[in-house]
Parts: sequence; structure tokens; C-alpha cells
Amino acid sequence: MKVLIITGKLASQVVKKVSARSKQNVEIHVANTPIAAFLTPKKIINELNSRIDLNLDDIDIIIIPGLIRKDATYIQEKTGIPSFKGPTDAADLDIVLDLLEELELSPKTSADKLIEEEQRRKALEFIENFEKDENLIKKLLKKDENILVGQLPVGEDFPMRVLAEIANAPLLTKDELLKRAEYFVKSGADMVDLGMVAGENLSSKIPGMVSLVKEHLGDIPLSIDSLNPREIEVAVNCGVDMVLSLDHGNYEELLPLLKEKEIPAVILPTDYKRGWVPETVEERIDSLIDLKKKCKGIDVIADLILDPLNSSSIVDSIRAMGDFYHKEKCPLFFGIGNVTELLDTDSVGVNALLSGISMELGASILFTPEESGKTKGSVYELAVSSKMMFLAKNRDSVPKDLGINLVFFKDKRKGEKVRENLKVPVLKAKEANKFRQDPAGSFKIMVDDGQIKVVHYLDTEPTLALIGENAKILYENILGRNLVSNLEHAAYLGSELQKAEIALITGKNYIQDFELFKKPFLLH
Repeated sequence: MKVLIITGKLASQVVKKVSARSKQNVEIHVANTPIAAFLTPKKIINELNSRIDLNLDDIDIIIIPGLIRKDATYIQEKTGIPSFKGPTDAADLDIVLDLLEELELSPKTSADKLIEEEQRRKALEFIENFEKDENLIKKLLKKDENILVGQLPVGEDFPMRVLAEIANAPLLTKDELLKRAEYFVKSGADMVDLGMVAGENLSSKIPGMVSLVKEHLGDIPLSIDSLNPREIEVAVNCGVDMVLSLDHGNYEELLPLLKEKEIPAVILPTDYKRGWVPETVEERIDSLIDLKKKCKGIDVIADLILDPLNSSSIVDSIRAMGDFYHKEKCPLFFGIGNVTELLDTDSVGVNALLSGISMELGASILFTPEESGKTKGSVYELAVSSKMMFLAKNRDSVPKDLGINLVFFKDKRKGEKVRENLKVPVLKAKEANKFRQDPAGSFKIMVDDGQIKVVHYLDTEPTLALIGENAKILYENILGRNLVSNLEHAAYLGSELQKAEIALITGKNYIQDFELFKKPFLLH
């Protein structure tokens, strides 16, 4: 197959380098423009018609830059040659060329998006088919490592389930509680936990909370996070699906009720009633094995307690889980929030790494709250990373090129730098002149509840508000209503709206006129 690739001057060296590695027979046309995205289908046709050295009869397919705004249909109509969009980044051409016979390229959609969409479709289809295979699920539930929590299969053979904790749930209003629960489910939580207040008995609040959440979340399993027997008893009688937690200090009092209701429980190797916490790896394991035997008659999930970094020892807690996993057959509980909430770093990579470790340990439940700004989005991150690890485990591969990923702030592949020898004066940008008020008015920009809100003011009085999720649509509406009258204000507005959209996507706090990201902390 002979492929004609259209590119601009700036990207031409990258295109030539990448194409030289391809198994395809590639012809390259460097258009008379520095930036490939500035090309149009008509301009491409004009340039191809002017090339007397190019025989289009030999060409089987034409690939144009993915960044071109218009589609390739016009090129195919004029040449009679199938014409499609390539990737947005010239460095990704090698992937497209290698998969040319397998990909269904589009004249309208860039090729890299098609690759990602197809990989993602196959990945999600695999997980969906697994979750819908009732015969397989029944078979797997016969194993000691797998149990049912409510109607949700949980265990080593299933994707790790994300349990999202609503911390201090009794202190929230009904609206706050429900909003939090719905947010967690929307973020991908498989189960929701009602976190009680340590050291207090707020059992009177439990019936209303359980009823409210159960009514609105349907089949999503609900758990109670407490060691207080009174609170656990009320929660079980109100219909929670799992208890968090039993230890040596409260199990005797609660076990008969849990057996009667057939409710599974997370078990801890502690005795908080008498203030005892195991100190060594061996004490954790022996204590939990002993408690597991005492809790015979109910399904248990073992929590060896994941320690924060530089506390008791995160390494010892992971060692304990690994050793317990090889001795006992039951689902494992992994309290990832213990680490992320007590580590001053963005949560994305930490959650992904700990998910991978928990997968290797055979863990079944990933537990987290979202109590700080740096851990906002942790439920979503764990929901995605648990699927990544399930795919990797079933493919017997590393968690890479799976079709889904958690790459937010950096690019997956390192792009090749494109340089241009400028033949124009290069000037250092300077601070702008004094600010000039736009007579058409001013704007207050906010981000709230998944929306960007832009309020227009004229002479300090609000005239209208626009809401949306996309900066481009918002500024197009603003321009269409003639709410901006000078270029400086228009440029400022576009910059601020784009910052607001980035904040919306990343979960960052947006404050108008303030930088969205801090510069990296440098030691030198």
C-alpha cells in the first residue's frame, strides 16, 4: 500500500523520521505553510495539482494532519483516492501506519482519537461482559475468596470494588448527605460507607440516613463505619449491607445479629475496647486469623490496616497483607485513604500505584474518603485504576496501553520537538500598559457544581449570567451579544474562561485573576 502523507514545514522532519520506520510505502508532501493545522482541503488539492513529479495514480490512501479543522471528503472527491485524517501529533504517525489495515480511519475525526476510542471500547466491553456473565459469577462465588455484599459480587476474581466513605455522615444535613452519596456513585463508587463520629453514639441518626441513601441509590451497597455496638446494631436492623468493623472488642456482642441477618463484616486485628493494637507483622496476622475463626458463620473481609508513610510502617502493613493472603482464603480490605490523606502530593499517581499493589495482594475492596483538596477525585481515580488493574491481570500484562488510563496532567508519549528558524525579530514580551475599563461592561467568573458561571456587569449592576462547561461556547455567546468592545478585554476574558474550564476538568479551585497552578517547588 502506498500512502501519501500531507504535512507542513515545521512538522516535516518529524514526519520523515517516523515514516522511515514504517513498513508502509510512504510518500510525503510538505505543503507551503509552516503549520500543518493552517492547511485547508482546497489548498492541499491546489498543491497536489501543481506537483508534476507526483503520480496520484500510484497512491492508495491520502492522510492529512489531524489538526485540520475541515474534513478530508473534498480531497477524496477531487482525487478519487480514499482520504482520511491522521493523528493530531505527527509523532503518533507510526502507530497509525502500523495499524493502517486494522483501523477504520475517518475523514472527519483525527486518527489518534479513533485509536483511543477503539481501545477504550474494547476494554469497557470486556469488563461489561464479565460483569453480566451470570453463570461465571455463580461459579466464582463458590470460592472462599469471593462473597456477595448486597447484590454486588466482591472478591479476588472480580474487579476491585471502590468503597467511598462519607466522613462524619451524621453531622451532615439530608441534602449534604445525599449530594455526597450521589457524587461518589457518579464518580464510580461501587459501594458507599456512612462514616460515624468516633467516640460518640449517634445511633439515633442512622435510620434516617440509611433510609435516605437506600431510597436514592437503589442497589448500591451501603455500609456503616463504626466500632460502636449500638450504632452497628441499629444500622444492621435498618438494612445496611456490610459492617465496618468488627474487632476483638465488639465481635461477641454483634456476631449473633450478623449471623441472623447474613451481613458480611470487615474485621480488624485490634481490640480498641481495651486499647490494644498489634505492633508486629506476625501479631497482625495471628490476631486476624484468630478473629476470623471466631467469626465463623458470617462472610468476613480482612483489614490488616494499611499504615500511612513513616508512621508504624507502610511496608510492614503491606507485608502483613501479603503473608495473610497466602495463609487465609477471604476477601481483603485495602484502606488507601489512610495513605493519600496523609501525604502532601496529588492523589492520582498514588491511587494508581496503591491499586496495583493491592491487586497483586489479591485485595477486593479499595476504601477512601475525599476529605482534602489534594485527594478530591480519589473515588474516580480508584474506579478507573481498579479497572486498569483488572484488565492487566486478565491480559497478563503490565497496566499500560489498556484503553483506559489515568494520565491527566502529562502526555502519555513524549512528543518530538519541532523547531523553526525564525527570520523575524524576536522580542521579549513586556508587561501591558495601564488597564482600560471596557465601556461594554465587566465580568465575574465562577466555577461551581460542574459549571462555569459568567455574570456580566454594567456600571456595577448585573445584567445577565451565562453558564456552561466549555470556554469556547461561553465566549462565543458573549461576543454574539456584543458584551465586549475592546481587544484587551476579549483576550483577558478568553484566558480566564480557559482557566476556568481547566479548573473544571482537573478539580482545581478557580479564583478569577489568580494563577491556576503554582510553579514547581525547586530545591535550587
